[in-house]
Amino acid sequence: MTSQALSPDVSPDGTQPVPARTLDSRDYKTLALSALGGTLEFYDFVIYVFFATVLGALFFPADMPDWLRQLQTFGIFAAGYLARPVGGIVIAHFGDLLGRKRMFTLSIFLMAAPTLVIGLLPTYASIGIAAPLLLLAMRVLQGAAIGGEMPGAWVFVGEHVPAQRYGFGIGTLTSGITGGILLGSLVAVGINRYYLPAEVSDFAWRIPFVLGGVFGLVSVYLRRFLHETPVFKELADRKTVARELPLRTVLREHRAASIYVGLLTWVLSAAIVVVVLYTPTYLQKVHHIPAALALEANALATLTLTIGCVLVGWACDRIGTRAVMLIGWGGLFATAYLFYAGLPGTPATLFWHYGLVGLFVGTIATVPIAGVRAFPAPVRFTGLSFAYNMSYAVFGGLTPVILTVWLQHDTMAPAHYVAVLAGLGFLLALWPLAARGHAMRDGGGSATMSR
Repeated sequence: MTSQALSPDVSPDGTQPVPARTLDSRDYKTLALSALGGTLEFYDFVIYVFFATVLGALFFPADMPDWLRQLQTFGIFAAGYLARPVGGIVIAHFGDLLGRKRMFTLSIFLMAAPTLVIGLLPTYASIGIAAPLLLLAMRVLQGAAIGGEMPGAWVFVGEHVPAQRYGFGIGTLTSGITGGILLGSLVAVGINRYYLPAEVSDFAWRIPFVLGGVFGLVSVYLRRFLHETPVFKELADRKTVARELPLRTVLREHRAASIYVGLLTWVLSAAIVVVVLYTPTYLQKVHHIPAALALEANALATLTLTIGCVLVGWACDRIGTRAVMLIGWGGLFATAYLFYAGLPGTPATLFWHYGLVGLFVGTIATVPIAGVRAFPAPVRFTGLSFAYNMSYAVFGGLTPVILTVWLQHDTMAPAHYVAVLAGLGFLLALWPLAARGHAMRDGGGSATMSR
């Protein structure tokens, strides 16, 4: 096995460096269309949580206890997480066999269509028990789609961009994906400010779902202009596309990489679920911060997270992934305590501290940067999808439950949880896979790239 520096590209046989190139117009188009699709797809996935209270009132019996209605509403939301591994593995399986582009386009269609349907669904008052069952079915399809979209997008971009811009490419794409959360937050704030509560319950709740579905279908069309990755073309030309079940190869030959990516995903899920998705409710329930102020501060943190992903990707190309992980996860450890220990504080400190911790949450971009190259090209899509989605399904689903129980005993539970997982991320930076892995253009998996 030969070792290649990250800066040069690698020849089709995975052994000889070729002159480095910069991002060209095709690379920028790939990044733009991939990031736009990721934004819209993640928006479609998370917009549900911003309207969970309204959906609970509309899709379940009016005489049902409020706590049970909310439990079932969030149970349907959780079903999307549970469907991620199945959808991700199936989509990745065919992505390794038939091509990245086909599955990349399919995943966004599977997200856009159910989102549009949710916006048009009749409520419990119209069709009874069929309403929540249809809502559940749409969430399962959305979960399957997001399970294939994120690993597929990372692999697609990672195999397209020049090696010396690998980190920047994946960091930019990740910023687009997290931008979907910001878009969902802003749309929810806009809907609730423009319409009266009665109007939101009557018809306005449908608007964000219909818009998400329509724009998602437009993104499906735009992805027609993307090209298959050079790596998969080389695999197909050389007939080194995986011949057996890719997942079997991953489980037999790449267990260490799967464990590594799974642990990194646990760190990622803690940062996203706790800091971005869970904290607005925590601010309102525990520290009695007004909802509008909590949501505005959350929007700022999500914006700095989006910026942070780009900065992290850029820095990985300059100083190496390991160094960025050590700085980033260490910074998240410190700023998590700074933020949560300072609550409720003043509006100024709330925005300043929340925005700062959000910036360090951008270190999550190192997860796909290290994860994509942890697997060789023939099983890259399957390996990343399996490890990422299995971990996210378990830890992403359990994290709110763990925090809810923990908060009964300690109001600093979110800070402790994020800090512990940031510490794990710091330790994972010392694992050899943090600094090297399989080259993007390694049809046979014979070369590695460092940094």
